[in-house]
Amino acid sequence: MSLAKILLFCILLSLLQKAFAQDQTLYNYQDLSHLCYQKQKDSLRKAWVCPTLFKDKDCQRQYKEMYASRTNFLLAAITNDDYVHDHEVYPYIAAIASQIADANRDLIPVDPLLLLDRNPSVNAYALGDNVLAVNLGLITFSESREELALAIAHEMSHNILHHPENAMRERAAWLSSDEYKQSLNAILSSRYDRLTRLQKVLESFSFSRSRHQRFHESEADSLAIILLRKCNITFDARYFLHLDSSDDEYHQHLHQPLRDYFTAYQLPFDDSWAIRHTHGLSTRNYNFSDTTTLEDSLKTHPDCPERYASTRNRSSDHPQLTPIPPSLREHANKMLIWNLYTSGTLTPCLYRIFLAKDKGNKDPWYDFMVSNIFYGLFFADRNLDRFNAIGIVQKEYISRDYYSLQTLFEQMPRDNLRQYCETFGNGAFWNNLASPERGLKSFLYTLALDPDGSDRNRSKAAHAFATDNAGSMYCEFAENFEKK
Repeated sequence: MSLAKILLFCILLSLLQKAFAQDQTLYNYQDLSHLCYQKQKDSLRKAWVCPTLFKDKDCQRQYKEMYASRTNFLLAAITNDDYVHDHEVYPYIAAIASQIADANRDLIPVDPLLLLDRNPSVNAYALGDNVLAVNLGLITFSESREELALAIAHEMSHNILHHPENAMRERAAWLSSDEYKQSLNAILSSRYDRLTRLQKVLESFSFSRSRHQRFHESEADSLAIILLRKCNITFDARYFLHLDSSDDEYHQHLHQPLRDYFTAYQLPFDDSWAIRHTHGLSTRNYNFSDTTTLEDSLKTHPDCPERYASTRNRSSDHPQLTPIPPSLREHANKMLIWNLYTSGTLTPCLYRIFLAKDKGNKDPWYDFMVSNIFYGLFFADRNLDRFNAIGIVQKEYISRDYYSLQTLFEQMPRDNLRQYCETFGNGAFWNNLASPERGLKSFLYTLALDPDGSDRNRSKAAHAFATDNAGSMYCEFAENFEKK
């Protein structure tokens, strides 16, 4: 083959690879749970019928309410697209669950109903009746397939041991007991701190995905190790020590000064934007964002060093670890970032992008998301909702760099926000993105910069995007404006 033909072949191959990369998508709109799990949703509604376990009517009523709370939690989560069934991450997680189930059919006759939760917290949770969910945050945090398998086996153990169902029964019995009623009456008859005391009594009796009772956790850890051993998956107690850093995502420092991330896009940057000058709302001792995810992690189980100490003698000899494929971890991280964006929490979204860039990631999709964030922030400012879009978090939970970025989002003048949007709109990275991304750019321009900011104009633009990009995951964002 001549040199000219070889060069031509290489050029064509490069173009094909580029086209293939541009056609790749994280998932399709149809992979979101409100569509993907419609059959399972209908089946669960029929199958989860509360059994009669108590002769006492009050106790049975309490149990029925908790049973319905669990059912409603799951059905609402499916309807609200908390879950996704993508083409890369989900099969990887499902394969681990199947491997564990296959080797333990005496305990797990049927593979569990697995749900991939889009939540960024480092967690997985069992819902009972062989249903479990794994968060994207756990996948991006785990260092190996074996570490991920331990978390999955732990939640499968909760289901095997019927911990979710037992917890509901115990709570129902307590809420209908004379002891509880006396405690409640004592609070209501007191003169001080009634609300606080009442909240402390009641807070543990509603369904939550965050944690089981502490004494159940050691049982689940022990059984999980047995499940892993039977399917030849290595267990290393040091996984628990790694887990001890699971809440440190936003405590990480950036590798560069904050300004460098913006000047790299040829954007102006005033250091004063990132320095607090006034006593605004974010300096008060409040957190106006949803803080439930701060506690919704596996770290809320018994202390990680304690779990390490109690299981280290059961670690495998010379444990062999299988790294999670970088492409899969990247895929999960992108889904996590997109979900943060659609949920309207822009500071953690951008911070995670900067953390990815610190690792040398040059994927133009991240530049696309930085652009989206500033369009979104300008749109929120235009609608007098900038503060909620930022997602203010107290200093105690974040690093100095995160606080500076949060402050910048709060203090950057509107004219500079507009300038950022216009500069990103002309960025060179758009040449390496596919039509859905370019279509979303046009739609966001309508939301943020179009002089006609009417609901009718936004709805029209949303409909045009959805029509031109049918099936794109970005339709999830557009549909919020398409509804009339």
